[in-house]
Amino acid sequence: MKKCKGVLLSILVVLCWIQPLQAQETNNFKDQFNGHFDYASRVLALAEAMPAEKYSWRPDDGVMSVEEVYTHIARYNYYYLESSFGIPAPDDVDVENIESITGKEKVVDILKRSIEHVKGAIEEMPDSKLQEETQMYGNTVNGQAVLLQLITHKSEHVGQSIAYARMNGIVPPWNR
Repeated sequence: MKKCKGVLLSILVVLCWIQPLQAQETNNFKDQFNGHFDYASRVLALAEAMPAEKYSWRPDDGVMSVEEVYTHIARYNYYYLESSFGIPAPDDVDVENIESITGKEKVVDILKRSIEHVKGAIEEMPDSKLQEETQMYGNTVNGQAVLLQLITHKSEHVGQSIAYARMNGIVPPWNR
């Protein structure tokens, strides 16, 4: 029994030592950004749950439709990386015309691809790049400010998408 307690105590000590190390490893800006970006990326599940016949719905004249909100998110996922970091969109993506894409299948595809593009670009980006000065909307900022704007923009439109879904009787998949 003493031997068993000794082994358990040793394991406990090792686990207590490992846990703070793991916490330290995730305490950097990119990890924090990725966590928030992944959370906001649930908009993709909402886009998939929204019926195709609701994609052209809009709450009022002059307001973005469901599909326009999703393509707007996709466009700016590409735009911020290209304009501030010089990371181009894939050759087959026309960033300037993304917001003219229509139809659920195409809209979901471009939204998904834009999310994957951001995740891949951030994963490959050296941490030092986030401290470098760049331009955003005519202002000099660092890379972290660009990523904060990207996630803020995306989150704003996730909220809009949730409201659109609920106005159409669609419960977000994560609330079912």
